[in-house]
Amino acid sequence: MPTNYISFKETGYFSNLICDYLEEKDSLKPFYHRFPHLENFKLQIEEKGKAFPKKNRVVLAEVLEQQYSSIETSKTTLQHINNLKEENTFTIVTGHQLNLFTGPLYFLYKIVSTINLAKQLQERYPDQNFVPIYWMATEDHDFEEINFFNFRGKKFQWQGPETKESGGAVGNLPTDGLEQVFQLFSQELGIGNNAETLKNWFKQAYLEHDNLTDATRFLANKLFGENGLVIIDAADKRLKELFIPHMENELFQQDSQKAVTDTIDKFNKIDASYKIQVNPREINLFYKEGLRERIVEVDGSYQVFETDISWSKEELKEHLQQHPERFSPNVMTRPLYQEVILPNLCYIGGGGELAYWLELKSFFETADVPFPMLLLRNSALVITEKQAKKLEKLNITLSQLFLKRHSFINRKVREISNIDINFDQQKEHLVQQFEEMYRLATLTDKSFLGAVKAQEVKQLKGLEHLERRLLKAQKKKLADQVSRMTDLQNELFPNQSLQERTDNFANIYDEFGTKFINVLFAELDPLRQEFVVITL
Repeated sequence: MPTNYISFKETGYFSNLICDYLEEKDSLKPFYHRFPHLENFKLQIEEKGKAFPKKNRVVLAEVLEQQYSSIETSKTTLQHINNLKEENTFTIVTGHQLNLFTGPLYFLYKIVSTINLAKQLQERYPDQNFVPIYWMATEDHDFEEINFFNFRGKKFQWQGPETKESGGAVGNLPTDGLEQVFQLFSQELGIGNNAETLKNWFKQAYLEHDNLTDATRFLANKLFGENGLVIIDAADKRLKELFIPHMENELFQQDSQKAVTDTIDKFNKIDASYKIQVNPREINLFYKEGLRERIVEVDGSYQVFETDISWSKEELKEHLQQHPERFSPNVMTRPLYQEVILPNLCYIGGGGELAYWLELKSFFETADVPFPMLLLRNSALVITEKQAKKLEKLNITLSQLFLKRHSFINRKVREISNIDINFDQQKEHLVQQFEEMYRLATLTDKSFLGAVKAQEVKQLKGLEHLERRLLKAQKKKLADQVSRMTDLQNELFPNQSLQERTDNFANIYDEFGTKFINVLFAELDPLRQEFVVITL
């Protein structure tokens, strides 16, 4: 089975909002700037080039050079960092949490999408330079979301260091306590060259680095440094200084809440099924000093929520100027921060991420910062040749494979059964019969209409009950085939979810090694907006 494709809509795993965005529906066009077609990048380059200050490039390159000063990486990555000083250099960005050992598979897909798009742009626009960026979410504080990964159906979880006095941000967490995870993971891996590589990566990343930021940078660099990936930790005072005017506006003008609330109102009027991803607060900044907690305004003073820390307006202005590194954007303002400090053209993210980015365009306009193009990351299902042969033998199509469990089994049982377990024809015939009875009741005594309706409902329910019983009996009769189909779907959709949202990359790397990474680069085309099924 070669590489195959299925539309995002047909998978059933993507929201109406994202499917409508991919179809470029007119109703959504006010919420983004340009759709990421290759030819549209020309205008985005011109717009961002005019708006991005030279001084920001100098600061950005200086910070990255320092962050890479003790890392062994590729010449391509170092050249990319140096290129960022030049006015013809632009970035393509993806962001992700500091998940333990990269977390779910889609971490890799995000980054491969980003690197591949930068390469495509380099070919299309050779007079510019394009740098793939991985934005580490070092300032997040949701430890429970990142402290585990799934390998061979088992959850490997880090309890965290004994003390979590880390400024509230996971990037500062010491890597204490990961020795136990390493031992358990090593035992599960067993022997072999690929297993040894995975063990070494885990050991070098988490047992030989002091904090989660450095560990994650090391691992991402090991995986993608040769491809020119540049990894940024934006929790740096020099970068935060570039964002001071916008943070001051957020604290005292609160433009984000006004703009995003208005956008949400417009969203709700377009389609009630569009789920609002994020609701803005009055102030969308955290304070990060021994904790990470939101800032609130109370009766003209400013406080760190549920603490004794407070300022007057003038005191807060002065504190922001002196210590901008202590202020941290939340999900509403982080995108703006990204676009202020990077010469960025496009953000690549998952469906949930793009959903909240689509809330932000008017906020960017208020801030007078160019809104980036938004690209849905590649999604993939990786199957082995053995699994592909099973799918073929069981005559399971891709569209069937992506069905939810109940629908999948019912459809396949109906398909392979030697009797017809579909009473639609009988139901239609019954409805036609009752139409005549309704006519007769209308002509004689309309009071009988209710009785006729009750009898129709009763008989239709009877047919549905018989249909379910027959289907159940056939499932029992075909138990062996049902079991084989269910087992195969369980392998490919662990916990009845997409493989990429559950399994860690080690599940596949352990068997296929670097071939797996190479195939991803070969098969994931970021501008081909379809779900990819890859056979290894």
